[in-house]
Amino acid sequence: MTLDHRLIELLVCPVCKGPLELSRDDLQRPTDLVCNADRLAFPIRDGIPVMLETEARSLDLPPAP
Repeated sequence: MTLDHRLIELLVCPVCKGPLELSRDDLQRPTDLVCNADRLAFPIRDGIPVMLETEARSLDLPPAP
């Protein structure tokens, strides 16, 4: 499942209301929506962005194994 680029343009960070960047893995699949201001990455699961602060991972911490 792919994300609609129009949707990505409309979504903002739920914490600061700032812009988000799409992050992709090595196979060019969307993995996260990243807020550079808050240093948070919101996961994309089954093509659906999970825009909950409690589900976001900090970009300042090493990734979980």
